[in-house]
Amino acid sequence: MSNEPESGEPRVCVVTGGSSGVGLATAQRFLKAGCCVVICGRDSARLQAAEALLAAEGGDNVASINLDVGESDAGERLIEFSVRRFGRVDVLVNNAGTAPLAPAHAMSSEEFDRCLSTNIRGVFATTQAAWPGMCRQGGGAIINVSSLSAVDPFPGLGVYGASKAWVELFTKATAEEGREHHIHVMAVAPGAVDTPMLHGLFPDIPHDVRLASDEVAELIYRLSTKAMANCTGQTISIRR
Repeated sequence: MSNEPESGEPRVCVVTGGSSGVGLATAQRFLKAGCCVVICGRDSARLQAAEALLAAEGGDNVASINLDVGESDAGERLIEFSVRRFGRVDVLVNNAGTAPLAPAHAMSSEEFDRCLSTNIRGVFATTQAAWPGMCRQGGGAIINVSSLSAVDPFPGLGVYGASKAWVELFTKATAEEGREHHIHVMAVAPGAVDTPMLHGLFPDIPHDVRLASDEVAELIYRLSTKAMANCTGQTISIRR
């Protein structure tokens, strides 16, 4: 980013879906780098457990808010909370996602709406809420978590894959819109990641093809740094 916090002040990173899996590993990676971290999640018990774990590592540099990014005002509430707590948002990681496993002809309207509200509206609204502050402070980084399903959806993941294809197109569009403001927008597209969501969908996937959450988190962290700003607009794939 072109305008990071003044010397000695930590960057502030907001991670959606930060209570488990890739989101939690990402929060841990940013904490390890000395950043302040805000996580959100819709499962309050899981979120509290994650915050306790992170606080043991990062102390007062950790905060959490219980919300569902798919709700219409969630993005605004998340960013307002983060700014009140730490003063700014330097990095936004749009990680929250849901993946209903059902062929299109058999998917319920509730499953369809949940997938699109979380995977599309959540990314859009949170990005929109963070944008003005990043413009005012002279820059920032937004990392969107996509999936290899965006280009190669497994049967039953067509709607999920389509939502992630939207994420990648949105990444390209907002990267162009952000150039003049030094807001760098990138996406990460993992293959199978060893997370609770994967276990629920495909418990029999061999372990040797599963990525560890911290491998994806490391890539997300690297893309958030000034050295990777030339990757703006790109989707970076990672798989076994």
